[in-house]
Amino acid sequence: MGVELSTTRLEDAAKWAKLSLLEKGANWGRKFSLFTYPFVTACCGMEFMSVAAPKYDIARFGAEFPRFSPRQSDLLMVVGTITEKQGPAVKRVYDQMAEPKWVIAFGVCASTGGFYQNYHSMPGVDQVIPVDVYIPGCPPRPEQVLDALIVLQNRIAEGRGHSQIRHKRDVAIAAAAAEEG
Repeated sequence: MGVELSTTRLEDAAKWAKLSLLEKGANWGRKFSLFTYPFVTACCGMEFMSVAAPKYDIARFGAEFPRFSPRQSDLLMVVGTITEKQGPAVKRVYDQMAEPKWVIAFGVCASTGGFYQNYHSMPGVDQVIPVDVYIPGCPPRPEQVLDALIVLQNRIAEGRGHSQIRHKRDVAIAAAAAEEG
C-alpha cells in the first residue's frame, strides 16, 4: 500500500524526491534507535531478559535500553499471555506511545493465545493493537528475537510499519481534501 506519484511538473517531482530522501534518512535513524517498552506478563519474560545478556546483546541493534514509560518508547514488546482484562491496558499503553510506533508479539501466547484456548485468554494481542512482527515459539529462542528485530528494522527503513503506513495514508487524504476544497 504505497502512495502513487504521477506528476508532469519538475518542481513537484523535485519536492517529492527531497521529501523521500528526508524520510529515508529519518527512517535510517529510527531503525537504529528503538526504545522498547516491555509488556511482560508470563514465562516468556525469562527468554526476553536473556536477549539483553552479553551472549545475545540486543544493544548491537540499537534497542538496548528499555523504557518503562510509554511516552518515551516507540517499540512495544508484548511478551506472554494477554488476558481479556489486560487488553484495555495494552491498548492504553499503545495509545500513549509516541509516533511512529511499532509492536512485536513475543511468543505464541502473545501471537495467537497459545495453548490457552479458554474464556480469559485473548487470542493474540492483534485483537486490540496492530502488530508489526510476530515471534513464534513457546518460549522463543533469543536468536528468534534478534531475527524479528532485524525484520522490524528493515520494515522501518522501508517505511512499512503500521504507524508509518497510517501516517502516509493520512497525509494523502489531507492532500486530496486540500485539493478539493
